[in-house]
Amino acid sequence: MFFLQMSGFPGSGKSSLAKQISKLTNAVIVDHDITKTALLEALDNQNLSMNVLGKTSYHIDWALIEFYLSQGNSVIFDVPCLYEKMIEIGEQLCLKYKIKYKYVECCVDNYELIQQRLLTRERKISQIESTTYEAFKHGIQQSKKSEKYEYFIVDSSEPIETYLNKVIDYIKLK
Repeated sequence: MFFLQMSGFPGSGKSSLAKQISKLTNAVIVDHDITKTALLEALDNQNLSMNVLGKTSYHIDWALIEFYLSQGNSVIFDVPCLYEKMIEIGEQLCLKYKIKYKYVECCVDNYELIQQRLLTRERKISQIESTTYEAFKHGIQQSKKSEKYEYFIVDSSEPIETYLNKVIDYIKLK
C-alpha cells in the first residue's frame, strides 16, 4: 500500500500520469481539481474567497485520502504541491497507516508546451486556462518536496510511455 503525492505545474501531465498509475496499481485518485470544481459548482455565486475555497477543498481532499487509506486502498493525490503543509500531512498519514510515502513531480521546462497544453485541454472551472512566463517559472520554483523521503522527477514533456515503467518501479521500492 502507498500514498503517492503528485506534483507539477498545471498542464505538466500529473492527471494523465496519475490515471495510468491508477490503472496499473488499482490506487484511488483524489484529484484536487475535481474537489475544487465541485465546490465552485455547488456554491455558485456565493462570493467565496479563493483562500477559503482553497482551504476548504484541501480539507475535503485530505478527509477523502484518509478515508481511502483507512479502507486499505493506495491513494494518488493529484495536485500541484505548493505548500509544506501538504508534505507534512501526507507523511503523517503514511506513518499512521504504516504505508509507503511516494512523491512524483512532473516537470516540463518549456513554457510554450505548457501554454499549448493549457489552451487545448478540456478544462474544469477550477483550472487555469493559460499562464504567464513569470507565473510558470514561479510555480516551478515553489514546488515543495519531502526532506525525509526519496522523490522521483519525470520529464513529462516526453511521451508517458517513456517514463511510466520507471515511475511504477519507484512506487514499488520500499
